[in-house]
Order: sequence, then structure tokens, then C-alpha cells
Amino acid sequence: MLGLTIEQIAYLFRGAGWTIVLSVLGFVGGTLLGLPVALARASKSRLLRFLSGLLVQLVQGIPLPVIMFVVYFGISIAGFDVPALVAAGVAMTLYSGAYLGEIWKGCILAVPRTQWEAGECLALTKTQRFVFVILPQALRIAVPPTVGFLVQIVKNTSYSVVINFFDLTYSAKVINNATYKPFTVFTIAALIYFAICFPMSLLASRFDRRLHRS
Repeated sequence: MLGLTIEQIAYLFRGAGWTIVLSVLGFVGGTLLGLPVALARASKSRLLRFLSGLLVQLVQGIPLPVIMFVVYFGISIAGFDVPALVAAGVAMTLYSGAYLGEIWKGCILAVPRTQWEAGECLALTKTQRFVFVILPQALRIAVPPTVGFLVQIVKNTSYSVVINFFDLTYSAKVINNATYKPFTVFTIAALIYFAICFPMSLLASRFDRRLHRS
């Protein structure tokens, strides 16, 4: 098939499976980190805004492959034998958490100030206003950019090849080294990436259109 054996094609799909696993790890970890970062970034506390902003600027100012190197070799220097999946997952969590934190901070601040005031008129506490009034509206705004960012997470997992994590890009590199058919191998890899990312792009566009219609 296209000059490749069935086993080689299956090897590429095995790599694609690990790409999906790493993407899920990055999104779940990024959500757990990004939500408190967003709350800190939108809070009135100057200290929380400074600390969360420092984390965001630090992560966004360093290329993702370098973050992966630092996490992978940093943990190894500390004396721990860390699998590449764990190191890549931690790096993707930092990357996703910083960006999702900024996205969700913007969504929280996009809710009109009058909504806070309306909750205050109903004698709701600050926590009740946030949970029952602000958060539902912010979540509705956050769905399209969050789904759109998922596409970036999937594509950026390819950087994990720098620490030899077995993902789609790594498996394509191995098959290419064995067959010397770079155009065929990487075209198939590109099509698999497209097959993973395109449905999410469509979903993000659909959410965005629905949001603008409502």
C-alpha cells in the first residue's frame, strides 16, 4: 500500500493513538491548571494577578520543545527515571494551562459588569454570584475558543518527538528512516493529523456560529 507494508501503516496508527493519549493528558492537565490561573488572573488581588501572570508569561515565553527538554532532563537530573509520556504530559499541562488560563480569564471578564451588580441586588454572596451568575455565562463564551485550542494541543504534541516520545511524528520518522519514502510517510502522517483535527475545527466553528446567533 503506497510502497508501505500493512505493519508499517499500523505502526503509524499506533503512533496516532499515543498522540491522542498525550492530547487528552494535555487538555485534562491544562484544565486543572488553567482554571485556577484564570480565576487568579481575573481576581482583584494584585498578588494573585502578579503570580499567575508571571507563570503565564514564563510559559508563553519559552518554546514548547524547550519546556519538554527542561521537564524531561530536569526530572532525570533530580534522580528520577521518568518515562517520556510523563515528561511530555507535564510539559503539555504547563503549556495548555497557561494558554487556557488566559483564554478563560478573557471569558470571565467578558461577562458584563452589570451581571455582578444584578447578583448583588439579589443579595447573593460573592461566591454565589460567581458560581450561579458569572460562571455559566463565561462557560458559554469559552466553549468555541476552548474547542479551537484543542486543535493546537493535538498539533503541538508533535514536539514531543524531541524527547523521543512515541507519537505520530516519531512513528513517521522511524518508518521514514526504514523506507526512505519521506513524501509518502509524512503525507500519510499529515492526513492522520488532519483527520484528528478537522472534526474539532468544525465543532469550534459550529459553536462559534451558534454563539453569534443567540
